Amino acid sequence: MTSFWLNRRLYGADLASRSAILRLRNKQKRKSAMKNLKTGFQRLKAEMQEISKDQQSIKEGQKQVREKLEAIEAECAQLRKDTDLMIKQSAASKLNLCLMFKILKAREEGDFLKATQLAQLLRTILTRQNEQRQGIYIMEK
Repeated sequence: MTSFWLNRRLYGADLASRSAILRLRNKQKRKSAMKNLKTGFQRLKAEMQEISKDQQSIKEGQKQVREKLEAIEAECAQLRKDTDLMIKQSAASKLNLCLMFKILKAREEGDFLKATQLAQLLRTILTRQNEQRQGIYIMEK
């Protein structure tokens, strides 16, 4: 907005002074516009830096979450292996107990041939189980 005096001067002056006044007014408007642009750019630059910092912290957070997830997945895999091993050992123990019970039953009934065969089978199974345990123990080291 132009002041009253500037308008009065503009319309009350000759053509040369009128054009000088208009040039001055345009120059002031350009300066004001440039100043507004500079402050806008500075504000945008500051906002972009803040956004960049936020993005960097988000990336760091994602990296930490990814690492924790990988650790949890590795732990789950180890737990699955341990559970499978326990199930196999439990099944082997049940088999051994069943064979021992049958050996006792055969001895009670006086069927010593069957008891001997079952005992031999039990020894073979126990030998294999011990060999497997030794192999697992060696692999873990």
